Amino acid sequence: MKIRSITCFYHPGSQPIEAITGLAQHVAKFRNKFTSLGWDVQTTRLATVPFGLYTKPETAIQIISQIEAAAIENGFDYLSVGPARITHPIEYEIIPDILSSTKNVFATGMLTHNHKGISTAAIKACAKIIVKSATITVDGFSNLRFSASSKVRPFTPFFPAAYSYGSQPAFALAIEAADVAVGAFESSKTIAEGRVNMLARLETAAKELNTPIQELNLRWEFPFKGFDFSLAPFPEDWCSLALAMENLGVQQIGMMGSLSAAAILAETLDRGTWRKTGFNGLMLPVLEDSRLASRSIDGSFSVKDLLMFSSVCGTGLDTVPLPGDITAERIEPLLMDIAALSLRLDKPLTARLMPVPGLKSGEMTQYDFEFFKNGKILDFPSAQLGKALSTSEWIEIRNRF
Repeated sequence: MKIRSITCFYHPGSQPIEAITGLAQHVAKFRNKFTSLGWDVQTTRLATVPFGLYTKPETAIQIISQIEAAAIENGFDYLSVGPARITHPIEYEIIPDILSSTKNVFATGMLTHNHKGISTAAIKACAKIIVKSATITVDGFSNLRFSASSKVRPFTPFFPAAYSYGSQPAFALAIEAADVAVGAFESSKTIAEGRVNMLARLETAAKELNTPIQELNLRWEFPFKGFDFSLAPFPEDWCSLALAMENLGVQQIGMMGSLSAAAILAETLDRGTWRKTGFNGLMLPVLEDSRLASRSIDGSFSVKDLLMFSSVCGTGLDTVPLPGDITAERIEPLLMDIAALSLRLDKPLTARLMPVPGLKSGEMTQYDFEFFKNGKILDFPSAQLGKALSTSEWIEIRNRF
């Protein structure tokens, strides 16, 4: 288990860019404290309120570039500038330019409105962003820094979904915890035993990390929003969520029984008593999970399986490698399904899709990136939406609860 990120939240419109220095000093204090306890802190990150709240379309790239430079200068590894808002369509249009003009900036695009439902305009806009961003570099890597999202709440510490709300700075912890699930169920004879083992480790970790947070006593100046103990993987088997699901008894992820394994792990997380923020769910990023990448080569699961798992647990579709010639019109139905699932089940979901230029379904990715394990390009049955699905401006879907 590692701290994937100490994520700091900040409103550039309420505080000058120089305030980033003070925020970095707070983060450094926590990093030193956590490190002294034996924790590996992989990154520190800065997330702002939605970028449209502190920029205009004509100044967005300039201001965001300035914030990125200040963030890097003060030791932040990455910057998230929050989501494009449905009420401001032009914000979607400039996201590819933001990604191409920066190196460490992440952004998202909202798919749904809490009161109106699915925005078909936003669905189309996000699909266009994905296709256009795939051409920024020859390997389509820029889409790592973009996701479409629905019902993601502020103060989620995992990127790309992270964004802030309000004027007061804050922070939260994103925990890489898939290895806990791997170990908990590897030798457990029963589900109950595995649950006890898994929860014990997570609760202990939360208490240990909470001690220095309370000792530094910055709750008024720099409040702590909570832990996101999502079962996020690292691309080695010891930290593979897909392997954890197989340790529960599924021979290969994607086979029948996989949904049950996902539900069991997610429900176990629900039993945790730590202060929660973000997803606190299962993360199944195809290229960030060694076993999942390997199973993509075996063909044991599909995009439909990943979508099905999202119904009981995780964060949606993540680092899914797609054919380089896929069109925006074919991506739209997949985003529509993500949005509908999110609204119907009243849960946050994201879609980080990565068309890879020059590659076709079944061919291998060739990334040289320490957080990726190469896998096969996936495809899914899809065609351009028609009839009522293509003509409705808003699609209201009430949650079933």
